Amino acid sequence: MSLTEKINEQLKVAMKAKDQATLRSLRAIKSALLILNTSGGKGPTEEDEISALVKMAKQRKDSLALYKEQNREDLAVIEEEELAVIETFLPKQLSSEEIEEAVKSIIEKVGAAGMKDMGKVMGMASQQMKGKADGKIIADKVKQLLS
Repeated sequence: MSLTEKINEQLKVAMKAKDQATLRSLRAIKSALLILNTSGGKGPTEEDEISALVKMAKQRKDSLALYKEQNREDLAVIEEEELAVIETFLPKQLSSEEIEEAVKSIIEKVGAAGMKDMGKVMGMASQQMKGKADGKIIADKVKQLLS
C-alpha cells in the first residue's frame, strides 16, 4: 500500500471519528504529496515522499519551539498534534547510539582523520540516514567523533 493510499484510508477514519486534529494533519500531508505528484515528470519515489514528510515534521518542530518560546500554548498544541500525526508515517527514528554506530562505520569506511573530512562523512551519513535521523543530530555526532 502506497503512502497516498494509507493517507486516504486514515482520512476516512478521521472523518468518521470527527477527529479534527488528525484530519487537519492528514489533509496537509495529502496536499504536500499532491504537490509532489504534480511537480515532477514521473511520479515521486517513496524516498521523495519520505523527504516531504521529514520537511513537514521539521517545519512543525521549528514552529513548536518558536511558539513555546513566545508562550503561545494555543498554537503550540496545534503543532504538537500535527507533528504526532506526521511522525506516524515516518520511518522509526534512530537512537543516539545507533546514529553513533553508523557514523563510526562511515568514518572507518571513508578513512576520515579529522575535521577536514567532515564533508565526506556528512555526505554519506546524511544519505544513509535520510528520514531516520535529524541532520543536526548527525552533524553533532560527526563533529564529536572527528574532533
